[in-house]
Parts: sequence; structure tokens; C-alpha cells
Amino acid sequence: MAQLLVRNLDDDVKARLQRRARRHGRSTEEEVREILRNATRGESEARKPLGSRIRARFAEIGLDEDVPELRGEVAQPVSFEK
Repeated sequence: MAQLLVRNLDDDVKARLQRRARRHGRSTEEEVREILRNATRGESEARKPLGSRIRARFAEIGLDEDVPELRGEVAQPVSFEK
């Protein structure tokens, strides 16, 4: 198993982790492992691009055209002016 060393952890963060661990009936080390497990759950699953997810969501109401993937482009506010 791997090990992880966290340096410069604020004292109040450590104290809160210890209190949280006591509430859950586990060691601080086990509490931190559980927090990290929960934080990374599902991270390994590759998500479809947003445009593909939008198309799939609205396909049943008739969205048949592709939704372009706009990676790296700055979002522009919509204008309702003609």
C-alpha cells in the first residue's frame, strides 16, 4: 500500500480531523483514509464530453443534431438583442 505525507497541515484542521474521527469511532489515520476514498470515488470513470451528455439527455424530445464540444473557448454571455 502507498503512503502519503501531508506537510504544513494547520493545527485546527488536525484537531477537527481528530474530533471527527472520535465521532466516527476510528483513528485519525483511518478517518483521513475514508475522507480520501469518498473524495475520489468515481474519479476513475471517464465521463462523456458535455455536448454528448446534453444530446443524450434531450434526444427523447427530438434533439437530433450534434452539440459541438467547445474546449478552451471563453464563455460569452447570451444576447437577446436583434
